[in-house]
Amino acid sequence: MKTKRYCKTLTLKDDPEVIEAYKKAHAAVWPEVKQGMKEVGILDMEIYIYGTRLFMIMETVPEFDHDLAMTELANKLRQAEWEAYVSQFQDASAGSTADEKWKIMERIFKLSI
Repeated sequence: MKTKRYCKTLTLKDDPEVIEAYKKAHAAVWPEVKQGMKEVGILDMEIYIYGTRLFMIMETVPEFDHDLAMTELANKLRQAEWEAYVSQFQDASAGSTADEKWKIMERIFKLSI
């Protein structure tokens, strides 16, 4: 199956307790939030952490329109509540949307086999 891949980055607040709380929150992402992601075309998502830096890999359906999907996702059940909840851990301006906080990374190398 063909997919699109997006890699994104975000910085957490530089506080070990905050980082641990963020990890715990993501160990139990609300079902409505996961369902909303699937409904907009996100097939899979992984988030990695190194210090305060987060790295997300997001696999989507081939016809995924990032801007349209992120707008649609922002209006899904409990999504705004989730964003408000996790924003306390993130090093971002209050009221920023997920799309404003998670920055798409530019691929600069690919090893093709």
